[in-house]
Amino acid sequence: MTSVIVRSLMGTMLLSDPGSGPRPIGWASIPSGYRSGVRWRDGDRELRYFVAVAEELHFGRAAQRLGIAQPPLSRAIQRLERRLGAALLDRTSHTVTLTEVGSVLLAEGRVALDAVDAAERRTRRAARSVTGRPGLALITKASASRELLAGLLDAYAAEPDAVPVDVILCGPSEQQRLLREGRADVALLHRPFDSTAGFHTEELSTQGQVVVRPSGHPLTVRAHVHMADITALPGLPLPRGPDPDGTYPPGPGPQVRDHAQLLQLVALGRACAVSPESCRAQLHGDLAAVPVLDAPAVTTVIAWPPRSRSRAVADLVRTATRLSGLPGK
Repeated sequence: MTSVIVRSLMGTMLLSDPGSGPRPIGWASIPSGYRSGVRWRDGDRELRYFVAVAEELHFGRAAQRLGIAQPPLSRAIQRLERRLGAALLDRTSHTVTLTEVGSVLLAEGRVALDAVDAAERRTRRAARSVTGRPGLALITKASASRELLAGLLDAYAAEPDAVPVDVILCGPSEQQRLLREGRADVALLHRPFDSTAGFHTEELSTQGQVVVRPSGHPLTVRAHVHMADITALPGLPLPRGPDPDGTYPPGPGPQVRDHAQLLQLVALGRACAVSPESCRAQLHGDLAAVPVLDAPAVTTVIAWPPRSRSRAVADLVRTATRLSGLPGK
């Protein structure tokens, strides 16, 4: 039943062109070829109506949120239920609750609508390039390697067909969501911290990690340490950064929103941090870094949505892979 509902709704919302679209000549750094675009239909309206009712659990509030009258909203939900052959809501004179099928549709519907909105944002960005206002949006964590980012931007700007690049700095774990929502064209992600699921990627660099402690701490005089040395430090738990959904994992360490806050806590002796080697460039004299031999390596990748057909994205990715210097590039 779940798969039938999702296929039925998505079939009325987005129709991919049957052909694979033109393959960008010589753009080997874009392995999946950038499939052609989307034809819009009004089929997402019923799904938006349902999501509003499911979130409000009240037809009056949902109608007010949507800016429509309540009777047409009720009729739209009834049409949707008839078309899908399943009750989505249990209604009484006083309450509205989700059925099991309705709960599934709410979860899947949010994902589907997010995809539609992201596609619209990317299409509008592509339209701006056609009308003479080209540009790319690149998103990265504020704590990412400045050397890598600056080198990429400078090298791309020297390309004959380069377009302006807007750099969006964000907090930890935000790049994937913003790229998926269509608020950026490309992103710099860092495995294993960031998920690359659903994106095309090219590896740019791999580096080890270091532990950051106040200068003069006993660990900072050693040539290297192991993770066991760090976890054994009394009263200095590892900090907890936010997950992609904005929540924090359980644990004794302090919650941190960004790299600047993390370094401040380290300098105050309230936490220790294990970060990529490139963080050394951001450390002040009151902090020192020591290699952690058994910490997982961090691989920086450039990521983009699989359906993008942007030539500017392809050029930027090609420039990034040329600069990477990794074997096979």
